[in-house]
Amino acid sequence: MAKSNKKIYLDYAAGVKANPSSIHVLGLKAKKELENARRDVANILSARPDEIIFTSGGTESNNLAIQGIINTVKAGPSPKAQGPALARIPHIITTNIEHPSVLETCRMLKRRGLVELSIVSVESNGIVDPKKIKKELKKNTVLVSVMYANNEIGTVQPIREIAKEIRHYKKFNLSKKVWPSHGESQAFSTFPLFHTDAVQAVNYLDLNVEKLGVDLLSLSGSKIEEAGRVGVLYKRKSVSLVPILGGGDQEMGLRPGTENLTEIFKFSQALKLVGKEKVKEIKRLKNLQDYFLKKLKIFNFDFLVNGDLKERLPNNINVTFSKIPSDLLVLELSAKGIMASSKSACKSSKKEGSYVIEAIRKAESRGFPSGNFPEGNPRDDENGGLRFSLGNKTTKADIDYTIKTLSKILQKLKKWYN
Repeated sequence: MAKSNKKIYLDYAAGVKANPSSIHVLGLKAKKELENARRDVANILSARPDEIIFTSGGTESNNLAIQGIINTVKAGPSPKAQGPALARIPHIITTNIEHPSVLETCRMLKRRGLVELSIVSVESNGIVDPKKIKKELKKNTVLVSVMYANNEIGTVQPIREIAKEIRHYKKFNLSKKVWPSHGESQAFSTFPLFHTDAVQAVNYLDLNVEKLGVDLLSLSGSKIEEAGRVGVLYKRKSVSLVPILGGGDQEMGLRPGTENLTEIFKFSQALKLVGKEKVKEIKRLKNLQDYFLKKLKIFNFDFLVNGDLKERLPNNINVTFSKIPSDLLVLELSAKGIMASSKSACKSSKKEGSYVIEAIRKAESRGFPSGNFPEGNPRDDENGGLRFSLGNKTTKADIDYTIKTLSKILQKLKKWYN
């Protein structure tokens, strides 16, 4: 019998015509495209394709990593069977400047009595000391979650050094088996696991998971130009996760729901493009960042750069101006066609100031790490930080116009707030 080229679609109940879970020709084609995208992402991360899980975004990826590990511990045999000394709830370590999808998720688990939680404070430069992470490790620690780069002040965390401290801890504590394994590949020696939220780092930092030494890593297409609205969770093959959502067995059984193939493909292609242009773009943005700060100093306004000047993303400039609220500056700049921000967008609907700026203020014991604040002039919590984040369309002319406009605004506001 001759094969017909005519195609009649009678699978409308599947929701999408190219459903990767369908076994007809369109489904098989979609499945191949999905796995090609998965392989492309895995290659960029120096991972295996079956270690890449597609999600709806960075928030879901972070939740799957954190809650998935806690679900894994809960799903195993009761620690009480090992003896009274082992009957302890799992312990998580994180920092006080994490994205809300990490910090608030950990706090939620603590409120529900599901975890012990240690929140390590960063130093005045917005960077956490790996030795402080090491100090918090204990027998029932199952997860350490530290972001790769901060979304507000752009500081880059010492992920490799933290991973080294965790490996060292596990090496000398393998005999102290607290948690029973769940699944064939989950061994006692895997705890504590190390997760990093790399959503802000994707355009500018090395994503090689082997070099970073992480077990779990979160990404989001929302921070990549022309990328799809999709997220990724890298999960090391030896790590077991129990899903946080009920439903189908898509994404290795960890993320139910039909994959958004169009967005996944856009994400994988954009990620490949970022990899090709990363070195050149980092250099260009770093020059613009230095130029921006140099021009700010020329105008001699009292300001403070929030976060370390060296260990930060090349596109991030976060400053506090003495006595002038950052929210007001955002509105004034917006009226002149310049879009900036004063806190994380995920917290922008709340009235309190930036908890990230508050964290580094509390860490300051004397003086100020950078900027032109006169000695003895304390940072005002209410002023917060004004964030300028540069991108692939930002030019030197944009910086010149911004500085010129900002200077006029500051001169006007200074009369009101002095």
